[in-house]
Amino acid sequence: MKTMNSKILSQLINLTAQAGEIIMDLRANSSDYSIKADNTPVTLADKASHELIVNTLQKLTPHTPILSEESSHIPFSTRKSWDEYWLIDPLDGTRDFIDGSPDFCIIIALIRDNYPVFGLIYSPFNKVHYYRFENNASVKLVNKTTSTILTSKPKRWEKIVVGRYSNNNKGLKEHLKYKTNFETFKLGSALKFCLIAEGIYHYYPKFGRCSEWDTAAGVWILEGAGGKVTDLNDNALQYNSTKDIISPAFRAIA
Repeated sequence: MKTMNSKILSQLINLTAQAGEIIMDLRANSSDYSIKADNTPVTLADKASHELIVNTLQKLTPHTPILSEESSHIPFSTRKSWDEYWLIDPLDGTRDFIDGSPDFCIIIALIRDNYPVFGLIYSPFNKVHYYRFENNASVKLVNKTTSTILTSKPKRWEKIVVGRYSNNNKGLKEHLKYKTNFETFKLGSALKFCLIAEGIYHYYPKFGRCSEWDTAAGVWILEGAGGKVTDLNDNALQYNSTKDIISPAFRAIA
């Protein structure tokens, strides 16, 4: 598969809505979780969403590889030959989900030649889709109604959004020392990219650990709304270019 099409887009919207229903149904069991080898939690909802999304993508696009947070054991010796693949996080913001916060989402990105070419982020709690199809503008889908979203520049006070659990991050604290006229807001998951894309926040600096499936769709959506995401040297993020699957420290800018 070399090109997304409107039929696949429609199916992905339906797929993430279905996965979102499963996640919400399992929310009462969010305290039932285990800890993975990388010291991050995984719940029944993560696993159920992963299974539905992966099985459906395999049927929709059988020749396109899939890399999911819950199947990240695929070695780089295999992955490095992929020129196109699906990159998904079936439940981003698992800690928020466990803690009862609504700030969790489902992420699906299509990566081609080490960079996203499609991104979709769905909030099961709010039943809102954000996506960017090919090189079109980014949109928000609510109650079957789509609207184009655009970033906004701060008029005086810059609204900076940071991770809910980033209080003790030394890199972030040092970075914010050099900012003036701003206020900070805390939010979980990749929804931060979406809320910058629709003009609610202006800036998202990330200094803590972050995997590639956490950023790819958000990068593509934010770019389609007039923003950008770069590493601390102003370089675009790259995907599947090294053995690990970790995004570097970055800045998401309206």
